[in-house]
Amino acid sequence: MNETEQIAAVIPRLRRYARALLGDRAEADDLVQDTLERAWRKAALWRPGSDLRAWLFAIMHNVFVNQTRTRRTNMEEPLDEVVLEHPAASDAAAGAQLLDLASALAKLPAEQREVVLLVGLEEFTYEEAARALGIPIGTVMSRLARGRERLRQLMSGGTSAPSLRVVK
Repeated sequence: MNETEQIAAVIPRLRRYARALLGDRAEADDLVQDTLERAWRKAALWRPGSDLRAWLFAIMHNVFVNQTRTRRTNMEEPLDEVVLEHPAASDAAAGAQLLDLASALAKLPAEQREVVLLVGLEEFTYEEAARALGIPIGTVMSRLARGRERLRQLMSGGTSAPSLRVVK
């Protein structure tokens, strides 16, 4: 498989992650487009034989951070229903639970949401997530633990604990 085919194979995962991260289909598609454009321009920086998927997610993370800094996007918007499509959501209770999860994910700080989505949705290892986000593995583990705990609180109806904010 050549490089173009490898990139094309990752696009559905990039779109799914972007939609879960941003909660808006149009913004997610723009993020994927910006990511692919930057990857194409920086293709010479990719080392053949290295993990192309992790490289593309790292680019997406950097584009997302840059865009968030400049636009200060409202992360409280409801997630697209496309992200929530799941075969198990055929009954009303499961569908409602997925909506609750989407709402809870949207309430997580961006740093926690990124790690939760990469590890939980995209099935990245801690090492892959750390490389993609440009942070130490220990930071991935702590953000994941805090994100999962906050999700548990939100899903159980608990709102007393404030969401933790990581200061760099």
